Amino acid sequence: MNAAPAPGPVLRIGNASGFYGDRFDALREMLTGGPLDVLTGDYLAELTMLILGRSRLKDPQKGYATTFLRQLEEGLGLARERGVRIVANAGGLNPAGLADAVRRLADKVGVPVAVAHVEGDSLPVPDGFLTANAYLGGSGIAACLRAGADVVVTGRVTDAALVTGPAAAHFGWGPDDLDALAGAVVAGHVLECGTQATGGNHAFFGDHDPARLRRPGFPLAEIHADGSSVITKHDGTGGIVDLSTVTAQLLYETGGARYAGPDVTARLDTVRLTPDGPDRVRIDGVRGEAPPPTLKAGLTRLGGWRNEVVFVLTGLDIEAKAALVKAQLADALERGGARPPAEVRWELARTDHADADTEERASALLRLVVRDQDADAVGRSVSGAAIELALGSYPGFHVTAPPGKGAPYGVFEARPLPAAEVEHIAVLPDGTREVIEPVSRTQELAEVEGPLLPVPYPSTATRRAPLGLIAGARSGDKGGDANVGVWVRDDDAWRWLAHELSVERFKELLPETSEVTVVRHVLPNLRALNFTVHGLLGEGVAAQARFDPQAKALGEWLRSRWLSIPVALLEGIDVPEVTA
Repeated sequence: MNAAPAPGPVLRIGNASGFYGDRFDALREMLTGGPLDVLTGDYLAELTMLILGRSRLKDPQKGYATTFLRQLEEGLGLARERGVRIVANAGGLNPAGLADAVRRLADKVGVPVAVAHVEGDSLPVPDGFLTANAYLGGSGIAACLRAGADVVVTGRVTDAALVTGPAAAHFGWGPDDLDALAGAVVAGHVLECGTQATGGNHAFFGDHDPARLRRPGFPLAEIHADGSSVITKHDGTGGIVDLSTVTAQLLYETGGARYAGPDVTARLDTVRLTPDGPDRVRIDGVRGEAPPPTLKAGLTRLGGWRNEVVFVLTGLDIEAKAALVKAQLADALERGGARPPAEVRWELARTDHADADTEERASALLRLVVRDQDADAVGRSVSGAAIELALGSYPGFHVTAPPGKGAPYGVFEARPLPAAEVEHIAVLPDGTREVIEPVSRTQELAEVEGPLLPVPYPSTATRRAPLGLIAGARSGDKGGDANVGVWVRDDDAWRWLAHELSVERFKELLPETSEVTVVRHVLPNLRALNFTVHGLLGEGVAAQARFDPQAKALGEWLRSRWLSIPVALLEGIDVPEVTA
């Protein structure tokens, strides 16, 4: 067992997983690539809990991320050699089961390690639901590390808890060290999605040598006793860490100025980013407030059944071909006598090009999605009706894949739950069960008064151009809501963006958002706007209600939209010709 760490000037915390299915060899890369004190892995997302819930139905002993165990087969020895502690939320719905599995693995590979786990997030599952879990903070993780654990596995904790827990244990922070905890939350949020902080999925990827982006290294944070940090990566690894990549990840799946969690509410409007050398960005100035009295509880359930068919339309008369097959399928379903699906959605993607030099470039895609509570309503009655059109429909009829019998889809719901109703327990390496008391000081969440906007950019000559030539964006999902963060890289562009990209202009540029509520949050320190698009994703990613169910590309759609931009802001940028 490693000795409990003595507080030092810097705690180096790395990340080796941003989701269940991330790069398998990342754990080894992070352990061998340079010095670390703690290595974290984030394996859980809203959709993952549903997947693990279905896995547990088949085998009650499972319900955790089995990939983590396979990564540890060689990772345990490497971590012990280098004195690195491992903290991961791979326990999913069964952290105790994963902890036992890690102990068995340690015996098998001959590496003596002290294993602890955190539990208490599991809640009584209401009728009709598959899973119910509270999002715990980092205090249980801290207790496990203070007790000498080499490996800590958890169930559903906040993503940032994987960083706040080790930092609190190392520096001796208590629940009243709000600013320090808030700084660690911000660092944890930057690390949680792995290579998204080091150039992955980055709006301005074209500014960099493609060779550097081929295989981005995973990020790490050098955390100081006051909660400030430097985001960086191991020397010699791919990717980029700069103000833009860190800003992008800070905006990802957040909302307004108050970023609430079980440990602390971090004020994102106080975050200060400064360069600290090549591939190094310093984060400081973060202020913290008492956390809210409630925890977030996430519930998943099977929502019904869905099926889809993608028709390929090639060459001329694309719109007429689409109209024909839609009418034919509606007629076939009516003649079949079965009840039509509760939801029928058609979407025509005009991927075709005139006078194309390949058949694929000459083709458009017509996508049919059906959903219903009854599996039979979306199964063979739909797929059979589609295939029976094969010889009697539009010229060139074919589909991208044979239609299936339908598949279940899931629903995620978030509810507030009083923190006092959740028993947060750290199960220490010796088996002792330490109850983690909820924080005594809390503060109800309230909107922050909007900051003063910068002086408007002067009226000057403009040119029609895509927004993305000067603005970056990153988008994602939280349940049924989408988030779009937009930022610029200099003060003049910020003076223009802050006044130009209003909620009204946002809806104009993205017409799919016109009928839902959109809220704009202003973060001047980051030269950024964060938009929350309520209800755009229906019942969440597992329900697959949209073409892009996690809103991953919503920001890139926004960046592709044309509007009038001051010519001076486009200086030195290759602006494409205005499209019709």
